[in-house]
Amino acid sequence: MIKARILVVEDEPIISDVIVDALEKNNYQVVAVADEATEALNCLQGQTVDIALLDINIEGDEDGISLAEKLEIPHIFLTSYHDQETVDRAKRTSPAGYVIKPFNERDLLVNIEMALSRLQTKKPEKPDLPEKFFVRDGQEIVSVKPTEIHYVEADDNYANIYTDKGMFLISHTLKSIEDKLHPFGFRRIHRSYLVNFDKIDAISEGYVFIGSKKVQIGKSYRREFMESLPLL
Repeated sequence: MIKARILVVEDEPIISDVIVDALEKNNYQVVAVADEATEALNCLQGQTVDIALLDINIEGDEDGISLAEKLEIPHIFLTSYHDQETVDRAKRTSPAGYVIKPFNERDLLVNIEMALSRLQTKKPEKPDLPEKFFVRDGQEIVSVKPTEIHYVEADDNYANIYTDKGMFLISHTLKSIEDKLHPFGFRRIHRSYLVNFDKIDAISEGYVFIGSKKVQIGKSYRREFMESLPLL
């Protein structure tokens, strides 16, 4: 089983061969070996790379630190340079590791494993949200964008959705609708009402005003809702 896909940037063929051998015998896949920055960036196009191992002193006009500034993947420096000026420059790229040559194979592998562990424990990205929803209107199925919805009113196991296009009755509970609309900024302000925060025009005497509609703020929701308001 392949542990990760790695790009190696090293301009000394003997050293790059040692690195590749160490990686491959430990089930890492070396996707490419480059000896200068432009070649390394080209190697990243059109393929998945999990981590880059970068020598600092490489061929070409850019060194490994300048290359690291352009990368969007984790990188580990593998270099003989450890003077303070170089280390300070390298730190600004937030490397996942810094291994000094001549390197111990185990040190290299531990640095890679730690970098991959941090990568795997990062919070997952939020899933893509739909641009629109679809509701039934008689024999038609009509698209409704979240920005077009003013508020939703519970009606037993049904709900009335009030939008720019009119009102739609759907066979879902208010709770199930809230779960879908909450990421778009909808707030539950009453056991029977879910409102689009962006559509609120005013709040007065325990009511929310959306256009000409006056929606009561339920007692059990009032404190949380009022405390969440971004007041100037």
